[in-house]
Amino acid sequence: MNNQPRHFSFPHAFETRMKNSLGIHWDMFAHAHLQTTPVSIRINPAKHKVYLPPVPWSNYGYYLNERPVFTLDPLFHAGAYYVQEASSLFLEQVVRQAADLTKPLRVLDLCAAPGGKSTHLLSLLSPDSLLISNEVIRSRAQVLWENIQKWGHANVIVTNSDPSAFQQLNGYFDIILVDAPCSGEGLFRKDPAACSEWSEDNVTLCSQRQRRILNDVWPALKQNGLLIYSTCTYNKHENEENLDAWAGAHDIDFFSVQLQPEWNVETISFRQSLGYRFYPHRVQGEGFFISAMIKRETTESTRIKTGGKLNAPSAKIIDRIKPWVDDPNLFQWGQHDDLIIQIPVSVAGEVEWISKLFYPLGKGTAVAELKHDKLIPEHAFALSNAINGNAFQTTDLNEADAIAYLRKDALTISEGLKGFGLVRFKNQNLGWVNHLGNRTNNLYPSNWRIRMAAGTNPLPE
Repeated sequence: MNNQPRHFSFPHAFETRMKNSLGIHWDMFAHAHLQTTPVSIRINPAKHKVYLPPVPWSNYGYYLNERPVFTLDPLFHAGAYYVQEASSLFLEQVVRQAADLTKPLRVLDLCAAPGGKSTHLLSLLSPDSLLISNEVIRSRAQVLWENIQKWGHANVIVTNSDPSAFQQLNGYFDIILVDAPCSGEGLFRKDPAACSEWSEDNVTLCSQRQRRILNDVWPALKQNGLLIYSTCTYNKHENEENLDAWAGAHDIDFFSVQLQPEWNVETISFRQSLGYRFYPHRVQGEGFFISAMIKRETTESTRIKTGGKLNAPSAKIIDRIKPWVDDPNLFQWGQHDDLIIQIPVSVAGEVEWISKLFYPLGKGTAVAELKHDKLIPEHAFALSNAINGNAFQTTDLNEADAIAYLRKDALTISEGLKGFGLVRFKNQNLGWVNHLGNRTNNLYPSNWRIRMAAGTNPLPE
């Protein structure tokens, strides 16, 4: 990795506090901020494999020697991997150790945008589980929904709700993840803007907001359910002090994660609280804090209404769609206006019930749009892990043509094909085209297209 020194200046109050906290380790901490930020990705195990140095606490995380231009890598747009900071991948250890992932779980990612932890959870959860991925800020929720669609799973709902809205689902969730908005101290090296915007007043404001979020969402966690709390900041106010206050007011047990010594993750015990902190001078990653607690107090659960049915399209339409799907027995289909979606049979009733409470931004997988009895395949379905690729004519693109497709440029495909077809890059679907005989229409979504100037630096194999 290229670790060329660079200038770095900390806010004075932050530096004073960290010197007091770290003592003799301050110099190593400060020096780490003069080094290039490590680059890591998390693969989509349903789509992709790589042979790269692994992130030690994740089965799906890998380090890169340098940062390529991800926007110009077709595999990124295919949902083959997600660019994610290595420390935050420790969520995987917490979930694997604290939850039974063979069971059908109901999971809420409360502050989910842009989607790193939600897509990670989708790779970990069983197909019969259901993830609600929520983001309160509308513009960020749109980005979240885009990234969820790229990941290719249908057992998910994306909502755009305030945390307090989930009190409608009292005692419903087995796991709630609160990746709380924070002062961003752990991102100073990666994002200099976080450093320039830092203030002690903002730390206090973030701490208060985090407590409100916990208070709002706590009723939605069932008894013996798991709440995972994380931030990308170091200070005690937003981390262990918040959790200690929470432990003093509620009947909870903190979950102890089994660590490997070579990970260099620091265990934090503060009064009643327990958590894990990542420092950039100790790990190949950024600053991060995570804690897990089990709710012991009695919680009256909302009566789950699983008998709801999707507004199904006609049997004729369903019969036309079934050959498009690897295993159609796993799904139900619903029609909303002209859009046909598919949702796993195991969660379809709950999805419809929840949809009436939250009016989600997206759910399941959009399969096709029905226009005058013609099925026009949806882009999300091209990226679905459930698609039967053999049901469609396919064209493999080289890198230059794949980038042109992702820019929504005109394509010349001289194969004499007709009708809708998939275009692929390195065995990964990129999207749809429509072959009209004398020309090929590029159906890549306009709002997803690449706008960056040409030039490539692809991901290593």
